Amino acid sequence: METPVQISRSLLNQLVGEARVSFDLEICGLLFGSAAQIDAAKRCDNVAMRPADHFEIDPSALIAAHRNARLGGPSIVGCYHSHPAGTVFPSMTDAHSAVPDGSLWLILGDGEVGLWRAVRAGALHNRFQSVPLRVA
Repeated sequence: METPVQISRSLLNQLVGEARVSFDLEICGLLFGSAAQIDAAKRCDNVAMRPADHFEIDPSALIAAHRNARLGGPSIVGCYHSHPAGTVFPSMTDAHSAVPDGSLWLILGDGEVGLWRAVRAGALHNRFQSVPLRVA
């Protein structure tokens, strides 16, 4: 069983609020922290061709975050996005775009949250493993 990952209530409320405001388009961003804790999130532009039902993090934001991490900034531990008209379960589209590198995927949908880890041979879509989220 996966070890729980912690997130602060204020950060989680912020992300849920962002998703509620954008009820017709998927929002997305990067998660920062460690294997045991999500410390921060940075919203990024969704540059997908169809942002109503897909997400793609702006590559320039992703490159900048990786560069910053290499220079001693916060470590990227995953990404988040919303499913405005869906559930907190990763879609098949998510599964096809997820690299099985152990990164976290936080999915926001209808006021709820799901946390997943992108892995090889995951229980969901052969790509994702559910991760308990501990709100502190």
